[in-house]
Amino acid sequence: MANVLQSKRESSRFQILVEIAAHQPNLRQKEVAESLGVTPQAISEYIKELVADGLVSTDGRMRYNITKEGVEWLLESAAELKRYARVVMEDIISHVSVWTALAEIDLVEGERVSLEMRGGLLYANKNAGVEASGVAISSAKAGEDIGISDLRGLISLEEGRVTVCKVPRVQLGGSRKVDQKHLRELLNQEIKVGALGIEALVTLRKAGREPDVLFGAKESAVESAHHGVSMLVVSVDEQVPSLLNRLESEGLKYELIDLTAG
Repeated sequence: MANVLQSKRESSRFQILVEIAAHQPNLRQKEVAESLGVTPQAISEYIKELVADGLVSTDGRMRYNITKEGVEWLLESAAELKRYARVVMEDIISHVSVWTALAEIDLVEGERVSLEMRGGLLYANKNAGVEASGVAISSAKAGEDIGISDLRGLISLEEGRVTVCKVPRVQLGGSRKVDQKHLRELLNQEIKVGALGIEALVTLRKAGREPDVLFGAKESAVESAHHGVSMLVVSVDEQVPSLLNRLESEGLKYELIDLTAG
């Protein structure tokens, strides 16, 4: 454990030094006391110690500055905390965290299994050559859910792509002004389909396809893409800008196609 976490005194000294470094030379002892949950008198005593140890300097008028030695102590303590946090995240949490996967074959508790992401779902198997693996925390039959811990390697995941198909609002013709041939060609790609607006819903029905998602299509497109599943969203024109803004804010790839018939 990092030294600054081994006692309340060391932890308080560390936090006070951080506050002095951030606000020097005008440190408000009352605000620091409130943030640390101690009395202003206690803060004053801590600062006297820091001055006596050569970590802080003062001009005697409630003005404080962190010294070169103080900066070195602060950096060393911060580095200790960083190393400790890395151990917690990589060596401890990774062993106790449990991921849920679908068992593709019968699996036995305690055995190491391969992990692959397909269609937005995590699958557990015994495939050789797969980089990612984990340990089954229980036995499971093929098709059952299974808990996986002690993850190792990287789970390969290719980001999904969103195809946005714009259709005109009803005032401009709605579904009657849509290039149905082009839409059917896109639908032949057999990807997940969403609809935004009644015009979009009717357009899809005329193409012989019920949408997989009618309500929440924007959120579905984002979540699907993040899980490696591509999605086609047919949207009435007035909803397109907000959808594109959401995709761009998430850093997702998309293609915009105008289905308005010429």
